[in-house]
Amino acid sequence: MKKAIILIPALAVTMLTACGDKDAEYDASGVFETTEVIVSAKGTGEIVSLNIEEGQTVKADQLLGELDMTQLTLKRQQLNAGKDAAASRRLDTGRQVASLRQQIANLKSEQARFKALLNDGAATQKQVDDIGYQIATLQKQLAATNEQVSTANQSIDGQSAGFDAQISQVDDMMWQARITSPISGVILSKYAEKGEYAVPGRALFKVGDVSDMKLRAYITAEQLTGLKIGQKVTVYADQGTKGRKAYEGTVSWISSEAEFTPKTIQTRDERSNLVYAIKIAVKNDGLIKRGMYGDVKLF
Repeated sequence: MKKAIILIPALAVTMLTACGDKDAEYDASGVFETTEVIVSAKGTGEIVSLNIEEGQTVKADQLLGELDMTQLTLKRQQLNAGKDAAASRRLDTGRQVASLRQQIANLKSEQARFKALLNDGAATQKQVDDIGYQIATLQKQLAATNEQVSTANQSIDGQSAGFDAQISQVDDMMWQARITSPISGVILSKYAEKGEYAVPGRALFKVGDVSDMKLRAYITAEQLTGLKIGQKVTVYADQGTKGRKAYEGTVSWISSEAEFTPKTIQTRDERSNLVYAIKIAVKNDGLIKRGMYGDVKLF
């Protein structure tokens, strides 16, 4: 399958510098993000179906559409016919040497009879030897015929293997003509429609995994000293007029480098403060949306 492109948007987030206030309800705030994948076409051809709409929930590997496979289907039929034709030319070793084997068996019987007559004085040694020479000649013919049949069949087997390889290539191209999502999630954007022409790399749609959200927030160096990967924290998601809802979160990433506090959300005096970005993984119950603001209580 071509590799999917995973984009983690750099969203502007807020931070409350409440380090000095031990009674603050939360230590930082930010925006919920999700893993987004832009799904591109893997094959070439007309889009004969693309059964998705923005906001639709899809499952990983679910068939969502297809590219035109008419030429691939015809090519596969042609290759199968070629393979069958090659197989029909394969020689049956047993049938090819059956006559020689029978002749050898008959001569061996005749040889045994003449040996018995020789013992009784009714045949000569030359007669016995002549039959032995005939048997040896036929055995050489048998070995040569076996080798010829084996060589011919090996060539045919090679042709069949070549057809199998080409059929496998066509099968892979037909598989690539299927349009699926690599992850379970929600269709965020749709970039193509049925009837349009697709080429490898053309973006078809964007899907986001909203089951596991990430809250991206910023903390100060003082807060950083007590924080570690895997630590459990409390996350509050904004529920509008209903207030906030608490979730258990897990610190999944901490930036190793400090940066200036995002200037779009801080006062001029606070812009010079160096902060560290963190991400907190939260299991979504369906109420958390992309771009929603959330707060986090670290300790």
